[in-house]
Amino acid sequence: MKNILITGGAGFIGSHVVRLFVNNYPNYRIVNLDNLTYAGNLENLLDIQDAQNYKFVKGDICDEKFVSELFEAYKFDSVIHLAAESHVDRSISDPMAFIKANVFGTVNLLNVSKEFWKGDFENKLFYHISTDEVYGSLDDGGFFLESTPYDPKSPYSASKASSDHFMRAYGNTYNFPFIISNCSNNYGPNQFPEKLIPLFIQNIIDKKPLPVYGKGENIRDWLFVVDHARAIDVIFHKGKQRDTYNIGGFNEWKNLDLIKLLCKIMDEKLSRNHGDSEKLISYVTDRAGHDLRYAIDSTKLSSELGWKPSLQFEEGLEKTVEWYLSNNEWLSHIASGSYQNHSY
Repeated sequence: MKNILITGGAGFIGSHVVRLFVNNYPNYRIVNLDNLTYAGNLENLLDIQDAQNYKFVKGDICDEKFVSELFEAYKFDSVIHLAAESHVDRSISDPMAFIKANVFGTVNLLNVSKEFWKGDFENKLFYHISTDEVYGSLDDGGFFLESTPYDPKSPYSASKASSDHFMRAYGNTYNFPFIISNCSNNYGPNQFPEKLIPLFIQNIIDKKPLPVYGKGENIRDWLFVVDHARAIDVIFHKGKQRDTYNIGGFNEWKNLDLIKLLCKIMDEKLSRNHGDSEKLISYVTDRAGHDLRYAIDSTKLSSELGWKPSLQFEEGLEKTVEWYLSNNEWLSHIASGSYQNHSY
């Protein structure tokens, strides 16, 4: 029996983690804390919302009194912390929102956990999910390792780097029980359509332009979100405390190559002429501080804990396209904003 607080569980990655834990561990009590900002969507969890071992609570991780009362009510022995602002473009226009959510919110959760557990850290764990963007940018060679020095380039990655540093500082100062994982770019069902793949799927459906930063030469390592949830499960149960694990998909793609593959799949699925969607590509001024390349080495996670991605990118992208084309209602609720009216 475990009492687990999962923060940000109505978001893209969080909803897949919540679903996996609720379905796979009926003896665990899973409490999903989400503030339901624009990226939080309870429609992501309709299939498990009535499960006996699941409870949704709306609230702000920055509210110390509220979070303390939640710990008292549910006696959490574990935290899986996913709640975060995560869109780089938004961080450039409003960095303070990222400092509040990603830094202050994380430290608030750390403080409440530490006070509630009162130094008795046996069978306790605070698992913090972070990003590969804290490492900065790679040139053509090499990979991000767990030992790679931090070099964040955007307000978003700086805020996540700061939260990672606080995790390790609490471990060193208070002997606090934590694990950190840093993941590559996620894709798959339920991703809010401000990110590249769902945005471009929607734009192709609507025959709108596909805006590509610069020349489309930026390289990302792509991880199917269900594989990420599986990795979180493995790390939570088998990972070494006060350690770090990198999670990547071993799938490096230039943005332009990815977009052309997506266009090809969409033309096939929509019965359009080959090349129709590619004509929608337009090139726009590059983003400020745009990292050239991310590539994660997941060897440690694979060799120590036995995790491997289940899908190659081409297969995962096709599954993703099929999901979005089969869930027009979900997309339409995002477009209209009605998803924010879901009762809880």
